[in-house]
Amino acid sequence: MKLSTRSTYGVWAMLALAQRYGAKPVMVREIAAEKNLPPTYLEQLMVLLKKAGLVNATRGAHGGYILSRPPAEITLAEVIEVLEGSLCLTDCPAGVGCCGQPEICALRDIWDEAAQAMRQVFQDITLANLVERQRDKESAPVLSYVI
Repeated sequence: MKLSTRSTYGVWAMLALAQRYGAKPVMVREIAAEKNLPPTYLEQLMVLLKKAGLVNATRGAHGGYILSRPPAEITLAEVIEVLEGSLCLTDCPAGVGCCGQPEICALRDIWDEAAQAMRQVFQDITLANLVERQRDKESAPVLSYVI
């Protein structure tokens, strides 16, 4: 399964909000400029995240978005599932390409195990973890070899 730019952009936006958690609301254009994302598309994603209850919106000159819960309480699985739908690797059983006997299909079991492992990875990482990882990446020295 390849996650789309939708989930990548959405997670970047949620990271920006998590990095500012406890501060004033952040406008979409600020997030877009900081993370180099298209503002119009990002606004559409923020509407989805708001409908799912992951962010709150405030209108007006000092408006914008804030996380609805602390970053340690929001997992990447939640964010990705809002933007992508269910984290599964295939539409089988009984979908296109299905063998017609999902109850005796060993491949179905493997797909299910892989999907559960992938979901667990995203479930184990909170926005707080992501903020910390990003901070570590930004503070790590970048080696440059020029000859």
